Amino acid sequence: MAYAKTGSVRRMLQQLPAALEKNVLRGAARAAANVVADEARQRCISNEVRDSIKVTGSSKDGNIIAKVQTKGEGAFIAPWLEYGTRPHFISVSDANRGGRSIKRLNKEVREGSLVIGGQFVGPTVHHPGARPHPFMRPALDTKEGEAVAAAQSYITTRLASVGPFAAAAPEPGE
Repeated sequence: MAYAKTGSVRRMLQQLPAALEKNVLRGAARAAANVVADEARQRCISNEVRDSIKVTGSSKDGNIIAKVQTKGEGAFIAPWLEYGTRPHFISVSDANRGGRSIKRLNKEVREGSLVIGGQFVGPTVHHPGARPHPFMRPALDTKEGEAVAAAQSYITTRLASVGPFAAAAPEPGE
């Protein structure tokens, strides 16, 4: 009987790395990423971008990957918010005008022409650029230690509840 138990423990230990990768380590990576994502949401000045901050996870070639990224509506604004923009010109493309003047296009279509605050501004406008409001990188920089602790806690909790890692029950009278 002892051999059967030893064999099953040996099999369990051989399967442990795959089980750890699939279940425990991926969960730990997501736990760490959630800490960073929460901080990024707190730091973000745009509701649209804040709502687009997501955590994703995957496993490929033995590597566990957890990402904090922007996805969906508002995600396209995130790089401009994080890094700012340089001064630049914005204009209505000739292809979008269809030979019409900007003024006529503005009256007819109301799309593709330059209207700011309900006012026609012409075929071209100079955008002064936008100051950066970083939220992703500072979130990682300030919460790195807490993220590692969250991953560690996740691993400890999961392993403490199963198999040979479970805490030994105290002997009666101890």
